[in-house]
Amino acid sequence: QVQLVESGGGSVQAGGSLRLSCVASGYTFSSNCMGWFRQAPGKEREGVAAIDSNGSTYYADSVKGRFTISKDNAKNTLYLQMNSLKPEDTAMYYCGADDFRCPDIVVVVTNSLYEYNYWGQGTQVTVSS
Repeated sequence: QVQLVESGGGSVQAGGSLRLSCVASGYTFSSNCMGWFRQAPGKEREGVAAIDSNGSTYYADSVKGRFTISKDNAKNTLYLQMNSLKPEDTAMYYCGADDFRCPDIVVVVTNSLYEYNYWGQGTQVTVSS
């Protein structure tokens, strides 16, 4: 049974940083597509970043240059380093994982309807101005 558990969220002031973690169990971590998406109350789900099995990454325009996605295969952990946080980054953040390589990493991030095979319960990020 695949389980994804996110952590690292919290409340920070604008300009601050947070690092989110997502620990995966029951999952072949190194071979597949993984990513982060977020959803704020009353807003559409938004892809944030994705990383493919070969290490390729892609970011939403809204976070490019501020967020970094990475993974540690030995620890079965996906990360999202978030710097220069803005109030508009406030949302519940989820990690997602597929059973295959990213079909098109750009689509994985930019298609708000993209659904990963698995996702966690989320971690809340709140950025105050």
